[in-house]
Amino acid sequence: MIVVDTNTIAYLYLPTDYTSDVEALLEKDPHWIAPLIWRSEFRNILSLYIRKSLIDLDTALQMQAQAEKLLSSNEYNVNSTTVLTLAKESGCSAYDCEFVSVAKSLNSILVTADKKLIAAFPQIATTAKDYLRIRAQRQT
Repeated sequence: MIVVDTNTIAYLYLPTDYTSDVEALLEKDPHWIAPLIWRSEFRNILSLYIRKSLIDLDTALQMQAQAEKLLSSNEYNVNSTTVLTLAKESGCSAYDCEFVSVAKSLNSILVTADKKLIAAFPQIATTAKDYLRIRAQRQT
């Protein structure tokens, strides 16, 4: 079980430099968790892709539905006090700290490509590539 941020979810559906790592991540650890805010953030990413004519509405709707299916029953509410405290202490956005809050509450790892989050929370946040590397080392 791992917490994934919205960008990690997006990398699964939209071709990027991170897509192959995220696909491997899903294969190795398919139990993904996220705070409910991921839905709004993902819709925002998809709407940007629509506005730039990179995808059409039907494709965006299919991606949203697939992502919602992937994360069904694995979405969490967050504690506002915890999120705001994490944001104050780290300088990261409250949006980003929602993912950190869920990871902390579940004693889990947050997979993200956000360098600021990784720097602020090195014990919790890591990239998909580093998570896979560490996991492979533990299995040998």
